[in-house]
Amino acid sequence: MNLTILFKMQQELDAYIQNNQSVTEDVFEEKGLALLVELAELANETRCFKFWSTKGPSEQNIILEEYVDSIHFLLSLGIEKGLDTLEEWPVGEIDGNLTEVFLQTVNSIYEFISKKDMASYKNAWIHYGAIAKRLEVSYTEIMEAYVEKNEENYKRQRTGY
Repeated sequence: MNLTILFKMQQELDAYIQNNQSVTEDVFEEKGLALLVELAELANETRCFKFWSTKGPSEQNIILEEYVDSIHFLLSLGIEKGLDTLEEWPVGEIDGNLTEVFLQTVNSIYEFISKKDMASYKNAWIHYGAIAKRLEVSYTEIMEAYVEKNEENYKRQRTGY
């Protein structure tokens, strides 16, 4: 999947938010923590780790919305470090069930936040692709949900979210 359009949309949203909120300081760490929080919210909606519960996962549209919330921050972090030259979503095989992939994804995010380089950034994208595969979410669905959530984020900014 081509990421160029997503990077452009995210860059425009980030600029809008920074202007609207008068953000002048470096917020890389805040965005890194936000990414981890969004990933946890996604895991919570899948309920993949809740061995003690018989309740199933949330509806697919809710899971997809949480997934693209993470993608917003993953894109934004790449923009912050000049890694928005990444044109294609990196692919790779990640072993494990959904819970294991979530844990590995957390590690890949920590690694990127620490190293801030293209190799660790690509690795985080590969892990997000593995989550999408486990959730049976297509790139088309991700793109459509991202565009929808991006528009919602603008509306939220205009209404004082």
